[in-house]
Amino acid sequence: VRIGLVKKTKSEPCPMNDPHLDDFANRYTAAWCSHSAWKVAQFYSESGSLAINDGEPAIGRQAIEAAVQGFMCAYPDLIVRFDRLEPKGDRVLYHWTFTGSNTGPEGTGNEVRISGYEDWRLGPDGLIADSRGHYDANDWDRQVKLR
Repeated sequence: VRIGLVKKTKSEPCPMNDPHLDDFANRYTAAWCSHSAWKVAQFYSESGSLAINDGEPAIGRQAIEAAVQGFMCAYPDLIVRFDRLEPKGDRVLYHWTFTGSNTGPEGTGNEVRISGYEDWRLGPDGLIADSRGHYDANDWDRQVKLR
C-alpha cells in the first residue's frame, strides 16, 4: 500500500497541483489522530526530516517516529485537525490545529489548543522529504503552564 503521491516525471506539474495532495494531507492527519507515531513516520521519505520551530531536525523515519511519540506521550488525547494547504513555491504549507491535554508523564493536566503549520518539501517518492513545523511556542508554554 502506497502512502505517498503518484511519482512525477519532469514534464508533469509540481506536486502542489496534484489532486492527491489533499488526500495525502487528510491521511497524514488521520495518522496523527490514530496515536501511532509509526503511522505518522511512514509519510516521510526514508531519510526525511522533521524540525519544529527551527529546532534540531529529526532525520530518518526512526527519529521522526521518536519525535512524534514525544507529543503523543505528553498529550495522550491529542487531536490534529487539517485546516488547509497553501502552495509556496516548490513547497506546500500544511496548516493544522492541535488540541490535547498535557496529562502524560509529569504533565500539568492543562489543555492546549494551538494552530500552526508544517512547511513541506515533497520528495520524488511522493513522501515528505523535509518538514519544518511552526507554532507559537510562547502561547503553547503559556497554555501548558496556566493554572
